[in-house]
Amino acid sequence: MRIKARSTAPVTTIALLPALLLAAVGCSSADSPASGKVPDPKGSAAVPAPGAPGASASGSAKPGAAPVGLERAALVQGDLPGYQVSAQGKNPNAPDGQPQADKKACQPLADIMGDKPDPAARETVNRGIGSQKQVGLAVSASVSSYSEDDAKRLVSRLRDAVAACGTGFAATVEKQTGSYRDVKAVPYRTAADESVSWTTIAAAGGVSAQVHLVVAREGDTVVRLMALNVAGAGQQATVPQEVADKQLEKVAKAG
Repeated sequence: MRIKARSTAPVTTIALLPALLLAAVGCSSADSPASGKVPDPKGSAAVPAPGAPGASASGSAKPGAAPVGLERAALVQGDLPGYQVSAQGKNPNAPDGQPQADKKACQPLADIMGDKPDPAARETVNRGIGSQKQVGLAVSASVSSYSEDDAKRLVSRLRDAVAACGTGFAATVEKQTGSYRDVKAVPYRTAADESVSWTTIAAAGGVSAQVHLVVAREGDTVVRLMALNVAGAGQQATVPQEVADKQLEKVAKAG
């Protein structure tokens, strides 16, 4: 799969969009019949498209990467008709690590935008997904292994943070800062043991976009899904139900 995207978007866009979501943006490239070039949320320049960390383009684990069972639970090309799935290596220009929130209560929401859902994750496999049916829709999907107690604690902390951080917060990673406002819990159906879903408006350097997040726990495994529509400012984004369903189905089978 070729990924067409120029690097002309401002560097603040990297702070705005987690590296994982930028990988998904790359999958919504001009190679997709239903899309075109991928604009940034301003609609003026293409978004840089690093791949998701943790796996090679073929989907096979790199040395030191996640165990085979976790890789088996991750989505691969062909799992989702109408979508491109990328497992390319992470762009070296993308920020590393977990963003730091300016409010302690909101740290779980900042963590979820990082390389892994939170520091307690043992292993994480990430994928970028681009829709060929809805122009500009990009989804990041990750599967992480935890102890079951830590997985339960993560979902509980996220619920509390969504409730406490409605007015928003700022987060910094590698000296790049973005803000997240209008944090709102939204209903979303999953077949998981438990889940939490919310939307937020992410902004940095004059660029803003709505992001929809779904975090679902199945036993000791956590699925994180983030959706963004880069087709233009103000575009709504929702994690497609078939993406969530397929990802959780693979987790159940691999478990």
